[in-house]
Amino acid sequence: MQRIGILGGISAASTLHYYDTLHRLYYQAHGDYYYPEILVNSLNFQHFTDLENSADPEPYRQYILQGLARLARAGADFAVMAANSPHSVLEDIRLQLPLPVVSIVDAVGRRARELGMKRLLLTGIAYTMRGTFYPRGLAPYGIQVVVPTPEEQQRIDHIIFSQLAIHQVDAASKAFFLELLASYPVDGVILGCTELPQLVTQADTAVPLLNSLELHCQAALQYAALPS
Repeated sequence: MQRIGILGGISAASTLHYYDTLHRLYYQAHGDYYYPEILVNSLNFQHFTDLENSADPEPYRQYILQGLARLARAGADFAVMAANSPHSVLEDIRLQLPLPVVSIVDAVGRRARELGMKRLLLTGIAYTMRGTFYPRGLAPYGIQVVVPTPEEQQRIDHIIFSQLAIHQVDAASKAFFLELLASYPVDGVILGCTELPQLVTQADTAVPLLNSLELHCQAALQYAALPS
């Protein structure tokens, strides 16, 4: 299998889940221990977040490219970025990529199309919910994206950064999030932050959930199995 590079640290919590999920999904599919080789480059989460929220997007793009270049030099054949938000600039840097990058948005779009979904609620950090990269990226799949209200976005963002990023799950936060999911007339909900699967799973709600982390890992394993 091709060697997987994980651009991680964004956050540490999600990076751990990527590593675990890749191995779990591989074993479920194959029942053996011929796991793909994995390299991890862990970025500085606060520096990454500061750049993400800066008015000038170029240093943010360059920090991502530098991280991917380190993975390429270390021998990764392709990469996954262990967060949704850096995919906001993936198309902008596509021609500068030092190695192939598997898109989390495409992974979500393919699964939603398979399920016949047309209208999805996007949840994640405020940066992701305010951004255009999910609506733009899912449009070719025939999918409309709706987002929570600004007040709800602020609450979700706070839950992710103050709790989930450090592996804390609060019962009141979970109750709020489940109530929010049930309040929107949609075909499903994108868990568009790779920390959100810590908060809710499909067992918690009748609303169909698209776990972006798990779908991304599935896509990475499929790519890893392709001839290099």
